[in-house]
Order: sequence, then structure tokens, then C-alpha cells
Amino acid sequence: MKAKNIPYRQVHLDFHTSPAIPSVGERFSREQFAEALKRGHVNSITVFSKCHHGYSYHPTTANEIHPGLKFDLLGEQLAVCRELGVNAPVYISAGFDEKEANRHPEWLVRHSPNYGPDFLNSAGYKLFCYNTPYMDQLQAQIEEVMERYNPVGIFLDISAVRTCYCQNCLASMREKGLDPHNPADVAKHGEMVYAEYARRCEAAVRKYNPNTFIFHNAGNITRGRRDIADYDTHLELESLPTGGWGYDHFPMSAAYVRNLGMEYLGMTGKFHTTWGEFGGFKHPNALRYETALSIALGAKCSIGDQIHPSGEMNLSTYDLIGAAYKEVEAKESFCRDKIAISDVAVLSVEAAAKTNDRNSKPDIGACRMLLEGKYLFDLIDMETPFDGYKLVILPDAIAVDEALAARLNAFVTRGGKLLATGKSGLNVAGDAFAIDLGVKYEGVNAYRPSYMVPAEQTKMVNGVTSYVMYSEAQNVTPCDGAEVFASLAEPYFNRTPEHFSSHQHTPDIPDSRRPAAVYTENTAYIGWSIFEDYATKGSLCLKELFLNAVEKLIGETKTVSVTGLPDRGVVTLTRDADGAKYQLHLLFAHTCVRGTGIEVIEDLVDLHNLSVTLRGIDASSVKSQPDGTEIAFTAEDNGITIPVDVLSMHKLIEITCK
Repeated sequence: MKAKNIPYRQVHLDFHTSPAIPSVGERFSREQFAEALKRGHVNSITVFSKCHHGYSYHPTTANEIHPGLKFDLLGEQLAVCRELGVNAPVYISAGFDEKEANRHPEWLVRHSPNYGPDFLNSAGYKLFCYNTPYMDQLQAQIEEVMERYNPVGIFLDISAVRTCYCQNCLASMREKGLDPHNPADVAKHGEMVYAEYARRCEAAVRKYNPNTFIFHNAGNITRGRRDIADYDTHLELESLPTGGWGYDHFPMSAAYVRNLGMEYLGMTGKFHTTWGEFGGFKHPNALRYETALSIALGAKCSIGDQIHPSGEMNLSTYDLIGAAYKEVEAKESFCRDKIAISDVAVLSVEAAAKTNDRNSKPDIGACRMLLEGKYLFDLIDMETPFDGYKLVILPDAIAVDEALAARLNAFVTRGGKLLATGKSGLNVAGDAFAIDLGVKYEGVNAYRPSYMVPAEQTKMVNGVTSYVMYSEAQNVTPCDGAEVFASLAEPYFNRTPEHFSSHQHTPDIPDSRRPAAVYTENTAYIGWSIFEDYATKGSLCLKELFLNAVEKLIGETKTVSVTGLPDRGVVTLTRDADGAKYQLHLLFAHTCVRGTGIEVIEDLVDLHNLSVTLRGIDASSVKSQPDGTEIAFTAEDNGITIPVDVLSMHKLIEITCK
């Protein structure tokens, strides 16, 4: 059962409260709790049954009530939500229980055979193995919540596949004929343990209600693991920009999950930093932007908060949340049940290589470039069809087996365009290209860094010169008919103790050139791992080289062209299922860095005199929503051009077709 019509304006109300804190909940008031929800324009709030410290916030026989709590706090919160018509999923910490960790350290995950938790110096939580008697406790706690409160949803936190060498897992592996000395067998066993955990959790919920939402939170949706996502009824994309994720993480995460056929929400926070911060507040403009970004990317919204141990809600927080959710409330009807339009598909390295690397540099770099270049794109896994895309990108490290080669060749035969970089496109052995990219593979270049020299026709802000490229380069020879748009220049030598020059790296040898980036009619190949380089260094020349290639391949057919929107601006386009209406979202907020790497939004800067051209749309009317103001537009041969006089953070434009 997958969730349908989950609310747009959610709060995740953390309540991780030490047993050393007395008088828990003594200042809770039904009236004050209700006032906070009203001020925040909240229509769903996740409240706590059990926190990371291991205690329950309600009477219990399956666990222990928090020693500082004298009443049913969860029950009171749920009663208020019922009166207001506010959804109230219930939170249960599944992976942490510090109370039981101290009592049963033998139930904890052992990440390696010689791993042991630090109970002397570590002021933090310890992770539980689900292949121990702890799972019996957890299942009983879930059943108790379902039987007692029958909530609309269950949120299970700190839930992911683990590798474990505890005594239970060692015995279980041997029983199943797996070798604990073999890392592959240990990983396989971890998958089996997680599958059984998810089965038991679902059984505990479904015993009492077939319709209750279930979400297992791991802090990330692993690309290429649809089997794990299928344990959830919906997805919650944890992405606190100020908490280390940054402002370009959520667009990348949404670009993947929107192809999974599930409803999803974007989870940010009200905090200046991240979870666990009392007294930390964002500027209201930051939350206004973050929630607008969520709805523009097809997501519902969730804002993380943390209630004080006293049980009193912080009304300043809900005034802050309300500033954002008042705007979401006015716009959400225009965003419900829409289909994202994407011209470009990026085949995820995390998914294709099964790395389980949420910080895959090629994925990050490709998504950043496309976002900044104002292209409509999806991040896809191996199960996603290529049909409907104009361009497929293989970033840096996609090995191509026979099955993928057949799919890519068929896509190009149907008129699709293909772009590969670095080692992408090579066969599984890594010694030749498995698909036709207009080049012959000659091996890895011996120098790093090397230099890129663009051809005269390649548009670069700083002209035709040598640009340093920090990533590994591949040597290639162009095939007949291929057009070279950049060359590789080698340095005099690599930097070693025996010979080095200057502070960083050796300059290029004048006039040393070999072809490194080529076009054919339907393909482009760039010989450097430019996406990894961009995620790490962010050099402008990398993006310029890439966008030249994309524009060459699909510039005349791309759905959206925007002028006047800076690199930090975002554009998305969706449509109704019947194609009768389109929704264009334009966003811009100025970000800056405060402290040591905390990216924040404070002041908003209006943009003036923008223009958007949409291809393939025959419009009868264009309106700014939710105010309904008509916008005069110009009909083109194959689309329309819409003037945008002023963009103040977020503009939602609705296009009605003839």
C-alpha cells in the first residue's frame, strides 16, 4: 500500500530527552499546542512514542515511560491533532535506544570483528543490530502504539542495511551457509537481516491497520535500491541545507525519487544548524525558499523542530514556520498530482555501480551543472526507461555491459542524444568503448592534472587558453567525421619529490595537444572526469565545456530557455496528467556562508526583466498563481515566450493549453 495525498505542511517534532531531565511535559498545554499548530499553518505533525534515549512518552507495558514524565503526553498531543483535523504520525526510534544499549551491549551492531562501543568517553547513541532480542522489544513497542493509538503513520528512525559481526549475526551466517570471513557474505547477511526487520515492522503495523503509513528513515534514499524504498509507503527526503546537506542536495534527491512512483516530501529544519539545536532559528526567508523549492520539485514539505522537555511549544518557531507554510497553503492546490517534465537523464553512478555512496561525486557534479545551466533533468537508475528523454548522460564512471549497450544504442537509433565523460562508455573490462562515441580508446593519460584547450568554436568566458583539469584524463583518438571541441595539453612532468615546479602543479608544454572532447551527430564525449572535478573544485571551465556539449546536442529542442536567472536560480516545469495545464516554477535566493561552512539565506534580492521560452506548448492563457494575474505572452512557431517583470524568490506560472 502506497500513501496517497499526504499533507503538504508537515512538522517533524523531535523530542530526544535525557532521563536526567526532570519534570518532563509539565508545561504542556492542549491550548498552547493547538495555538502553535494554527500559527504554523501545520496540517501534519510527527510526534514521539520513543526517542533515541529509549524511553516512551506515554504509559507502556512494552517499554518504560520516561522517568520525568507523569502523564500520557503522546495521547494528549494526538487528541489535539484529532480536534484540529491535523495528521499525526508517530515516531519510534528503531536504531537507537540508549537505555537498552547500557543494559545489553551485546545487542549492538559490531561494524567489524574487533569493534566495540565506547561507554566511557562517548556522549552519543549506539546502534542496535536487528538480529538480536532487541527486535522483539521493538516489534512489541510498535504493536503497542498501534493498538493504543492507531495513528495515521509510523516513522521508524535510524533504519538501514548494516553489516554486523555480533555473535548473533556470526551464528546466523553459519546457519545459512554464509562465510563470516567473506565480506560479500557479510553484506548479503546484512540485507537479509534488514528485510526481516522490515517484514516484522510491517506485520506489527498491519495487524491493527491496513492503511497506516510506514517510513523507515536512513537519512538518505539510496539510488538504485528500489527494493529498499518499497518497504516504505512514501518517502521523506531528509535534506537540511544548513545541517551539512547544502542547498543543491534536495534538488538532486528529488530528481531521483520522482521516478519511483511514490509520494515524497522534502524535510528541512527550522534550525540555524541541524537536529538537536535548541534556540537556533533560520531567517523566515530561508524557510520560505526551502518550502517553495520543495513544491517546485514535486514534493510535500516537512520542517524539523524540537520541543522543549517541558512540553511547551516555542511560538517563535511556529511564527517562523507559519511564514513559509502560509505561502505553501496558498499554492499547494496548483502543485498537487503533477508530472515533472525532464529533457535530460543522468544515469546515477551510485545506482549503476551499486556503491551505496550518497556523496557520489559524479552524481553531485552532474546535477549541479544541470541545475545551474537551467536544464530540466532527472537522476535515474538502471530500471528507468530512456524513452521520453532527449539526452542521456553517463557521468565519469559508468561501465557499459552488453545489456546497457543495447539500450543506449536503441535510444540513439530512435533519435536520442548521448553524452559520456571520463571512463563512462567503456566496456566492463575497461579496455574499449562498448558504444559508439566517435572515439577510439587509448588508455589512461599519464599526467594529473592536465590541461584543457577549447577549440575556437567552443564558447568560454576566458577564451581559448589552457585550463587546468584536476581529474584523471583518458587518451582517445577521434573517429572519421568526429568534430573536436577541446584538446588535452600535458604538463612537463607530474609533481614528485624528484622534480616539481611552483606551489601546486607543473604548467603545460606549449603546443602539446591531443584531441580530448568530440562531437558526432548524436553523441559527445569528454575525456576528463569533469563531474567529479566540478563536485570537488567547481572550476567554471568544467561547466562551460559541459554546457557547450549539451547545447550542441539538444539546444534547439530543449523545452525551457531562461534569460536573466543567475546560476543560483532554479527552474522546473510540470504538467497535469491530461496535459491541459503546465506549471512553471522560477526560484532565486542569494545564499552566503556564515561561520565555518554553514550556507544560509537571509536577504532576498528581486530579479527584474526575465524571459522564459517554452517549446512545444500551445497556450491559450498564462497566469501568475495563486493571485491569478494574467501575463501577456508571445506565441512562437513552436511554443511561447513569457516575460517575467519581477521575480521575488518564487514565482509560480500556470499555462493553460488550447
